[in-house]
Amino acid sequence: MKKAIIEFSIKRPWVVIGLAVLITAFFAMQFPKIKIDTDPQNMLEADEPTRLFHAATKDNFNLYDFIAVGIVAEPTAFTPDQLNRVYRITEEIAELDGVIVDDIMSISMVDDIKQGAGGSIVIEPLMEDEIETDEEAQHIYQRIMNNPILRGKIASDDGKAVAIFIPIESKKISHRLYTEIKEITDRLGGNAEYHVAGLPLAEDSFGSEMFVQMAVSAPAAMGVIFLLLFLFFRQVKIIIAPMVVAMMSVIWAMGLLIFTGNTVHIMSSMIPIFLMPISVLNSIHIISEFHDNFKKYKHRDATIRHSINELFVPMLFTSMTTVAGFLSLALTPIPPVRVFGIFVAFGIVVAWFLSLTINPAIAMLISDKTLRNFGKDTGEQHGMLAKVMHSFRNFSHKNYKLIISSFAVVVVVAAVGLSLIVVNDNPVKWFKKSHPIRIADNAMNSHLAGTYMNYLVFEGEDEGSMKSPELLNYMLSLQKELAKDKTVGSTTGVTDIVKKIRYELYSEDSAKMVIPDNSNEIAQLLFLFEMSGGNPDDLFKFVTPEYDKANLWVQLKNGDNMAVSAVVDRGNQFISDNPPPVGITAKWAGLPFINIEWQNQMVSGMQKSLASSFVVVFIMMVFLFRSFKWGFFSMLPLTITVMAIYAFIGYIGKPYDMPVAVLSSLTLGLSIDFAIHFIQRLRVIHKRTKNFNDSYHEIFEGTGRAISRNVMVIAIGFLPMLFSTLVPYITVGAFFFAIMIVSGLVTMLLLPSLTRMFKKTLFN
Repeated sequence: MKKAIIEFSIKRPWVVIGLAVLITAFFAMQFPKIKIDTDPQNMLEADEPTRLFHAATKDNFNLYDFIAVGIVAEPTAFTPDQLNRVYRITEEIAELDGVIVDDIMSISMVDDIKQGAGGSIVIEPLMEDEIETDEEAQHIYQRIMNNPILRGKIASDDGKAVAIFIPIESKKISHRLYTEIKEITDRLGGNAEYHVAGLPLAEDSFGSEMFVQMAVSAPAAMGVIFLLLFLFFRQVKIIIAPMVVAMMSVIWAMGLLIFTGNTVHIMSSMIPIFLMPISVLNSIHIISEFHDNFKKYKHRDATIRHSINELFVPMLFTSMTTVAGFLSLALTPIPPVRVFGIFVAFGIVVAWFLSLTINPAIAMLISDKTLRNFGKDTGEQHGMLAKVMHSFRNFSHKNYKLIISSFAVVVVVAAVGLSLIVVNDNPVKWFKKSHPIRIADNAMNSHLAGTYMNYLVFEGEDEGSMKSPELLNYMLSLQKELAKDKTVGSTTGVTDIVKKIRYELYSEDSAKMVIPDNSNEIAQLLFLFEMSGGNPDDLFKFVTPEYDKANLWVQLKNGDNMAVSAVVDRGNQFISDNPPPVGITAKWAGLPFINIEWQNQMVSGMQKSLASSFVVVFIMMVFLFRSFKWGFFSMLPLTITVMAIYAFIGYIGKPYDMPVAVLSSLTLGLSIDFAIHFIQRLRVIHKRTKNFNDSYHEIFEGTGRAISRNVMVIAIGFLPMLFSTLVPYITVGAFFFAIMIVSGLVTMLLLPSLTRMFKKTLFN
């Protein structure tokens, strides 16, 4: 197969290029059919119980995802001018397409509960129209402070902030509504600060911005890679091939993903970024070998045959091991991660094949004049890379024991760092701290009860079970327990409605603001609420019409998985220590809770994936080198790179989040690449020289320079991603740099030192 591929590419270069272009065109034609999905809920299987229960909760209580608008004014937001502006802003927001008007929570649209004539209960809008006096503004403020259902939610306790919670038909329209809301607040807002936040907005906006970043970061990375290759090889026509291979690999992988009906999720949007560096690795090895041997063989076809013959086995195994690493992601329980792994693996196979065909085909079309001086700098006395490699060679040869000892210390220190890793994520923190969405999140959660909503749903066996004094007092005790957590800004349930109605009926007597001790009175209070002129649907956000289910709203100031998990664990611990009344169960729902679930599944899935791929790669290495020792040594760059980088994450306190988890597969693929090339070429050289010192000297020439070129191209090539506005892309850019530098150092220092120490057994 190897010979047939090489000969066909050499003899029919235009056929090879033509076929590749046709296939690329077919896959490129799929791009207009792209379907975008940035919903983290889809990180879970469609039939995942947590996801199904969340959907059932929204249906049972007629709940919607929401966007939050925060207005902060100094010294107070409760002035006639500012409240009237909020009134007018709310009126215009209500006209926007996709907004659930009846469920908007704003000063001008929520109902207040108060005592009417003759001891009756009256439910009417808190701010029915625009106001004129400071006394009216202060009256509204006091009514909010006296209402546990509203306090902290639509206004802060210090009166400096008010909020509008906007329920929306779908999370997919969040970014569009954000743009429209900003236009309204800019036009009507006055001098106050306006912020727009919410999980749905963060998720949908990330989807919009990630394609902008891809359109900037990917070409920038390719441009830097192109410049570096030009710096190394000085021939534009030569380095076109790696660029073509990378672009075609990306187009084939993304085109097939779209053609097969898969959506482009947050994960799969990163496929181009992951594929590009892997796609150029084989090409750089081929061009390096061609560069170092062209003066020797003189003819293009002879040099091509030699180069690919020398590199075919290591390129095959580096590609196969990388494919194994990404295919192992298919074992994870997260659908988008599985799609990501499968199509990156497909792209790697494509890149391997195109490297063996496009590179020779393009080389055969280059004129003799262009190649006349190609490779003239070959030799140890020429070039900066050669000097660097000679330094590595001399240092490792003289200090091999020190190097081995030092890496042993690194492993011990890294093992400690690994124990410090914390698992945490938050879609809002996928944006930089300077991003408006991140600023809005901080501002609103510092003033108000929070922009993150979890739900704790109680379910009874019988209708009317939610009117039980025993159950309502139990819910009240649980609310008090949850309120002890600093993340909890507010809890709201049917308990608060019952207490508020009773408080108003008894002429605002605070002593009466308790749960009645009999079911009949509770039933009468709730019936009174339904009949008092308000919207009955407001009640049924907290309890079903049959009163067999109740929904406790748990409003959070922090959406980090660690913070949300702490609240959930506190609630679960209380329920475990103090079981609810007989026949009552309690379960969590809400977007923050769903984020916990998929994060937990992803972490456990990635751990299993990495472990399984590690074993598979080790077996492949033993098979490739026909030696357990060589197989073991080849895994050391990978192992130490993974440990060192993840330990560094532990030491600096960076959370183990989605991009960090997935990057472990990239670490495996890139780190093992260098080890395979180093060991395979060293063994081939030693078979020819029969002398270890000669082999040791030679391995730092062509192979050493090729490895160093790959290290520099990928490490530097993806630094432009550090300037992205999206944190996952910054993380990927930083990881590319760290993976290449660490794995390159381990390969070019530790492996030579080990071969120096164990040369008698390794080369017996």
